[in-house]
Amino acid sequence: MQQNNSVTEFILLGLTQDPLRQKMVFLFFLILYVGTVVGNLLIIVTIKFSQTLGSPMYFFLFYLSFADVCFSTSTAPRLIVDALSAKSIITYNECMTQVFALHLFGCMEVFVLIFMAVDRYVAICKPLHYTTIMSRQVCIILVILAWIGSFIHSMAQIVLALRLPFCGPHVIDHYCCDLQPLLKLACMDTYVINLLFVSNSGAICSSSFLFLIISYAVILHSLRNHSAEGRKKALSTCSSHIIVVVLSFGPCAFMYTRPPTTFSMDKIVAVFYTIGIPFFNPLIYTLRNAEVKNAMKKLWIIKITSEFKG
Repeated sequence: MQQNNSVTEFILLGLTQDPLRQKMVFLFFLILYVGTVVGNLLIIVTIKFSQTLGSPMYFFLFYLSFADVCFSTSTAPRLIVDALSAKSIITYNECMTQVFALHLFGCMEVFVLIFMAVDRYVAICKPLHYTTIMSRQVCIILVILAWIGSFIHSMAQIVLALRLPFCGPHVIDHYCCDLQPLLKLACMDTYVINLLFVSNSGAICSSSFLFLIISYAVILHSLRNHSAEGRKKALSTCSSHIIVVVLSFGPCAFMYTRPPTTFSMDKIVAVFYTIGIPFFNPLIYTLRNAEVKNAMKKLWIIKITSEFKG
């Protein structure tokens, strides 16, 4: 429907219009984005080449880190570049691509977090059947289903976005393209499309969050039958997952489960969700996980030793 629009590009207002604050935004988010990429790639490389991190939990953590890098990359580079631009222009096609990427990798994160919760449930509540239920083949099938589900969700968002006619103004009061900011610019009654948007993204977010909360509640309840050492180890692992779930789904629920109203904190919440969470995830999973830290140390020792011998 682009040919029916008089608007072929949009202007992103970003986080601020103040020149000094724009420079601060550039520096801060550049550091944040580099940290996100380095941290998540370090986890990806460690899991890929470590012989001790072959369990399903780390299999899913591999894909969570991959989704984090891609999710952050869908918004952070443009935010960083636009902070130094006098006028931040994004074409219609680039805007639609960003909407697709944002929801594809965001939805992928949601599914992977669900699989990680299922993995912990089986490991703690069904330990005798763990290797059978969470086999390598099952994990691969789950990841494939996650990609398919994420693709379907993203296509649904694009279909809704492409149905929006734009005839001006073309200024988006945001730092990225998403369906909610675009709804405000559409030259039509967007009640039905917004309802579909909330029932899609909002339903995925709220139902996934409810499932995860119930899952971890069952897991924590079942720990009362374990030994003190077993409880301590399980709590250490589950606590990292719970922190990530709360940090991820709080902003997600705020953004995608409400009517099309604007709040002053919208941009801050969106930044924390799209850029902050991918930065914190590797910190949470490495600082609170002795196995990952030990695997990283071994890999670095092997790398340094091999280079020294060479």
